[in-house]
Amino acid sequence: MDERIEDLREKRAEALLGGGEDRIAAQHEKGKMTARERIDYFVDDDTFTEIDQLRTHRADNLEAEHYGDGVVTGYGEVDGRTTFVFAHDFTVFGGSLGEVFGEKVTKLMDRAVEVGAPIVGLNDSAGARIQEGVVSLAGYGDIFHRNQRASGVVPQISAIMGPCAGGAVYSPAITDFVVMVKDTSHMFITGPDVIETVTGEDVSFEELGGAQTHAGRSGVAHFAEDDEEAALDRIKALLSFLPPNNVEDPPRVEPWDDPDRRDEELTSIVPDQPRKPYDVVSVIDSVADEGSFLQVHEGFAKNIVVGFARLDGHSVGVVANQPRVNAGTLDIEASEKAARFVRTCDAFNVPILTFVDVPGFMPGTDQEHNGIIRHGAKLLYAYSEATVPLLTVILRKAYGGAYDVMASKHLGADVNYAWPSAEIAVMGPRGAVNVLFSDEIEAADDPEAKREELISEYREEYASPYTAADRGFVDAVIEPTETRPRLIQDLEVHRSRRERPPEKKHGNLPI
Repeated sequence: MDERIEDLREKRAEALLGGGEDRIAAQHEKGKMTARERIDYFVDDDTFTEIDQLRTHRADNLEAEHYGDGVVTGYGEVDGRTTFVFAHDFTVFGGSLGEVFGEKVTKLMDRAVEVGAPIVGLNDSAGARIQEGVVSLAGYGDIFHRNQRASGVVPQISAIMGPCAGGAVYSPAITDFVVMVKDTSHMFITGPDVIETVTGEDVSFEELGGAQTHAGRSGVAHFAEDDEEAALDRIKALLSFLPPNNVEDPPRVEPWDDPDRRDEELTSIVPDQPRKPYDVVSVIDSVADEGSFLQVHEGFAKNIVVGFARLDGHSVGVVANQPRVNAGTLDIEASEKAARFVRTCDAFNVPILTFVDVPGFMPGTDQEHNGIIRHGAKLLYAYSEATVPLLTVILRKAYGGAYDVMASKHLGADVNYAWPSAEIAVMGPRGAVNVLFSDEIEAADDPEAKREELISEYREEYASPYTAADRGFVDAVIEPTETRPRLIQDLEVHRSRRERPPEKKHGNLPI
């Protein structure tokens, strides 16, 4: 027995070295941690349990064998909560996916869904293992299928910590959040060499598929972090707002901020002038628990802000128009960004708080020809199908169809408030007056003075928040300083909301 125990210990020690000391050193020279170092940093100390540590490949044309076959799989605790983790081991066959590799990952994913715990994938792979042929592709397909089955059941978060190319990119793309590391991570369907051959374009790895590109232009990445430690810390922060699965509520932390706090700065953040920009993040920070707001997708579609925050320790998702960028209009990218975030919150029982200051949808032939109608409908659909508590505050402008889309009472919002500065109308007062009273303005002795007079009258009679309040479309017009205590009270009341929509297989989202 002693000899067998010693043999087991030797095998375990060999498994811990992955592809060997030289390849570990090469990984470090690139500024990257190894798979095991990443897991050690990510999970709580002494909590990781590895699964399938001693498995090896089955390929006849690969002489070398390494325990683990290029991926480390297992589960541990992250801030005391069970989390399943797989980490590509680039020191073994470049982290390429083969048959056994795929089986290990799908086994982990199946177990996570059965247990009801989050799945975190740390990606650093050369892609499909060419030597194993079609079984590598089958492995990817099996993983994709698990991603789909786990979607909306347990949180799935992907970190890109090295190359991720070809078919491998689709697994992270299905997950709820993608975190990339600047300079060392890349995602693309086809690499720069192929693109140059096919199209003649000369593009670098970083420009084609780097963290900044995907966080700011394509929208594939939700975060672009400076280093691997920051990326792993970001995942921990995300998990802190989410429940382990779709049948549990998000964790509440011990509140540190006064629920009755009334921030006087809210009375001056939003300018009286309808066209003057301001930073809506200041409003969010003033209403949410101090320092709790975690912005998601910050670099993409900046005309809308999404992220997680806390109200009296409870997790909430926040969606807000950003007047600093394109006046906060809704365009194609903003609609998709917000719709995906709303659906993520709804899937995991996170109430949604919406701050509205929107002049409408972005006009122009480019938007129309690229499908603003279809893409804008995604946000409308996402809010309308949501069953979590929906709390809405209209800060200033809420014009046209965008008023309806931004979590209006008509889409099923539970609580809708308006500040006294709110304007709710089919269109802005100036545009409405120009349409309705053009003849009267032209006939006036002083057309500009007449226009301003009519604008003031229209704003008071048709765009006033009190008109919407009279109809019951907003529940109350409130002072800005009342916002935080009101929302905390409403959240407590509506957290037990239960809705049974009509039975159906699934809706037909305008994808």
